[in-house]
Amino acid sequence: MASSNQDALPVPSETEITPAAPPGLSLFWRTFVLLALLLIGSVMAWTQTLFELESEPQAIQTARQIASVVNLSRAAVRHSDAITRVSLFKTMKDEERVLIMPREPKDVAEALADEGLSRYIIAELKARLGPDIEVAARVNGVEGLWVSFTIEKDRYWLQTDRTRFERPEGRTWLIWLVTAATLSLAGAAGIARLINRPLKDLSYAASRIREGDFEASALDESVSTSEIRAVNIGFNRMTKKLAKIEQDRAVMLAGISHDLRTPLARLRLETELSVADPQARDSMASDIEQLDAIINKFLDYARPDGIAVSPVLLGNTIDICLAGLRKRNDIEFKVAMEKGLLVMADPVELQRVISNLLENSARYGKTMDTGIAAVDISARSQDKLVLLRVRDHGMGVDPEQLKQLTTPFFRGEAARTSANGTGLGLAIVEKTLSRMGGRLELSNAGTGGLCANIWLPRANQTA
Repeated sequence: MASSNQDALPVPSETEITPAAPPGLSLFWRTFVLLALLLIGSVMAWTQTLFELESEPQAIQTARQIASVVNLSRAAVRHSDAITRVSLFKTMKDEERVLIMPREPKDVAEALADEGLSRYIIAELKARLGPDIEVAARVNGVEGLWVSFTIEKDRYWLQTDRTRFERPEGRTWLIWLVTAATLSLAGAAGIARLINRPLKDLSYAASRIREGDFEASALDESVSTSEIRAVNIGFNRMTKKLAKIEQDRAVMLAGISHDLRTPLARLRLETELSVADPQARDSMASDIEQLDAIINKFLDYARPDGIAVSPVLLGNTIDICLAGLRKRNDIEFKVAMEKGLLVMADPVELQRVISNLLENSARYGKTMDTGIAAVDISARSQDKLVLLRVRDHGMGVDPEQLKQLTTPFFRGEAARTSANGTGLGLAIVEKTLSRMGGRLELSNAGTGGLCANIWLPRANQTA
């Protein structure tokens, strides 16, 4: 019992078909960021250290200059008349930006905070002028560096600009800081690239081996670093051994399969000619056909990796695969797919992949109550890929066995009750898709059944 409906089954949603695999931070950027943070932190620490080493002597020198001005002012006041004293104070204000004025009882002074560079100023002034002096940051709302001192019995204020001992506002240090940080980041990028390049080459070589390309996975065995050279040599030796094993396996499977076909053909001929009982003859012929199908599976798995791909109309391929299932009473299917989907594939190999999945669903996807396998087929495009989804409504697969279903000769619990399988069906599907640039993903549906998601490259042409 079969039916086909192009619009009956909704296409899977974006969240349902898109594998959630957020890209992680690459090893290069991780190494670069760590080195950059280390170098920038070091540059800033050294800059702060240089500021401290420069600022303390500068503050002490400024305090000594102020103390010298106070001492000179005291001497000038003691040994000059009023007119000369006023002229001296005016000259100091105009030439040195130092203001000396009498201190009034009503003056409001705000003490200079004893922290940072100010502590060096206060300590040096008290050491040179005596502990009874007062250092203020603001007097009567006027900012500056104010020092209160005594000349004979009179109290005076000496005011000077605080910028004389503060850090300079020039941008030379900033230019040097940016230059040092830039050179440090460039060095960190070079070091990170040098460290991670062998790992990147190794990762690429491993990915080529995973795709079955043993020739393009050779690593440089003449590098100067002894540890990397040893790893590359060992990896190349392992690659050659794996290539030899793969070649021997393919030759062995092909040879065994080929040699078994001749006696099977003779057995079938003798069975048809010698066995008189029709039921026994049909049973023996069925067993021989089953053995021949198993041999074909071995040949499929031992098939060479090279496949030429071309644009293939997915809808036509699915129709061809479903043609042989329309007359069966143990399977029904629904189709929902975008029209005109073109994929890059080999048409014959793609038919074998889809037929294999449909046969797998028909064999293991039957429901317990009806004994009929209900199969849903959907397809949609997504960016540069096309997703073809084949889902049955059977019992599904144990989550622990999902990843093993594509392992050669592995058979799940449901498959072990049947003697028709070889354990190569899904392994052949995965290998064939990989050779065509696609991939296979297996999962259990939320409402029951096994989902086979096929991702294939989308062709640029439109139908």
